[in-house]
Amino acid sequence: MEQKRVAIVTGGSRGIGRATSERLARDGFAVAICYASRSSEADETVAAIRASGGTAIAVQADVADEAAVAALFDTVEREFGGVDVVVNAAGIMVLAPVVDFDLDAFDRMMRTNVRGTFVVDQLAARKLRAGGAIINVSTTVMKTQMPTYAAYVATKGAVEGMGLILARELAGRDITVNTVAPGPTATELFLDGKDEALLERLANMNPMHRLGVPDDIAEAISFLAGPARWVNGQVLYVNGGMA
Repeated sequence: MEQKRVAIVTGGSRGIGRATSERLARDGFAVAICYASRSSEADETVAAIRASGGTAIAVQADVADEAAVAALFDTVEREFGGVDVVVNAAGIMVLAPVVDFDLDAFDRMMRTNVRGTFVVDQLAARKLRAGGAIINVSTTVMKTQMPTYAAYVATKGAVEGMGLILARELAGRDITVNTVAPGPTATELFLDGKDEALLERLANMNPMHRLGVPDDIAEAISFLAGPARWVNGQVLYVNGGMA
């Protein structure tokens, strides 16, 4: 009997993370949903996956805490026998112009988005089985350079850079490392604080004339987690054709 592949999805109970958890479960993965604090949402995601015939567990961990992340990997290995794919969907976004930006908020974003991705990638580099994949998450604002996003883009620039280098450091391991960079995607995190006029303007920035939905991003992650063995060390912009 073929061994079931195993995925860890950080931030796996909400938005893009939840869509990714559910998509990978449909693809046949056993999925460990890592969540920070909202256990009810993680439990709902696990229940939805199991109701559809999939395999999933929820594990609480602060992605920036190396001891908690080590415990996360230990739990998944004990439950499922190993880890093949890690998706770093955990992240926070605070928007404001540089001149007014709250430095405590900056530090919180750096801790989750940069240190958190680094810590999880470090454990993944140590633990993943051959044939595995690490998938980080950036943002299309790296290209569009929209005002108020400077601090957020600073964290995602770091994420892109570490992924490009980690792919080379894992030479000979048969482990791919890629980054997806979503465009405007209708998640709770993205929609918060935006009025209808702004959302319409953002939707019209791509030739598809709509916002992305979490399933759009999950589809690209599924590709990188599964058949895309010759895609490595890349940043894939998933944004409907936004320049």
